[in-house]
Amino acid sequence: MRLLLLPVGVIFTLLGFAGAVLPLLPTTPFLLVAVICFAKSSDRLHDWLVKTHLYQAYVEDFRKYRGYTMRKKIQLLLSVYLVVGFSMWMVDILWVRIGLVIMLAIQTIALFTWVRTLPESHDSR
Repeated sequence: MRLLLLPVGVIFTLLGFAGAVLPLLPTTPFLLVAVICFAKSSDRLHDWLVKTHLYQAYVEDFRKYRGYTMRKKIQLLLSVYLVVGFSMWMVDILWVRIGLVIMLAIQTIALFTWVRTLPESHDSR
């Protein structure tokens, strides 16, 4: 099983890192799967992943408390809005723009309805 979990963890880590810069690719779910795979296959890779800045920034609060602070939610949405807004500005196809707006609406609704909002005291840890 370890021989299967190790490459799966590496693939999901790379997808998670790519998701930090690509607007349509999520970061948190990929890194959660990667850390689970590494926990069962490689202590060294698990310890490395949980110490990365990307993991700390995107996953730690969600993994521990199943939510983000309002400040973090707004930061996440602003970064997505900026990248997708730039994409909308660059693409001249109406249907693509409509699809991007729908995607942004779904992400915003999901973030504020299904992801718990943590008190601001979690930011000061």
